[in-house]
Amino acid sequence: MLGRTMRRMAVAGVAALGLGVTLTAGAAGAATDQEQAGRVPDKVAFDRLLQQQADAWTHESGAEFAATFHPDADVVTFNGDHLRGRTEIAREMQRYFDTYIEDTTFRTLSEQIRYLERDIAVIVRTSCLITAPATTCRADSLSINTNVMHRKHGRWLQASFQNTRVEPLP
Repeated sequence: MLGRTMRRMAVAGVAALGLGVTLTAGAAGAATDQEQAGRVPDKVAFDRLLQQQADAWTHESGAEFAATFHPDADVVTFNGDHLRGRTEIAREMQRYFDTYIEDTTFRTLSEQIRYLERDIAVIVRTSCLITAPATTCRADSLSINTNVMHRKHGRWLQASFQNTRVEPLP
């Protein structure tokens, strides 16, 4: 009984995320309209990085994927591998593309952006994989990832990325 309840809660939680995007302030509380308007260029930069990552996925290019990260970034994959630094991210992502990741694209279903500081943002995204020729998410591919974005020298890149596959408790 508890298993079914937990599964329903997990599914309801994912459904509640919806397809919207939410920008929020850090611990100080909700951002004002003026603060939100000032963050529009950041959102454009975040979207550009996400598109660059999606294109790298489609091209199955570890190097393109790694280019969205700072040189000393960390990636924790859905299976728990910890990749350290852009060079290792590129190498290991290429190995994943060549060995484990079939012809897929990923789709972002929702995202929430929260600023910890002016130049540090946390983005939590729900996404899934789509296997060609399908146009809908694979049932077993829903994941939630956390991206720590850091603006350095005026440029946003990922400092850390943690991907967790959604597998409701039985």
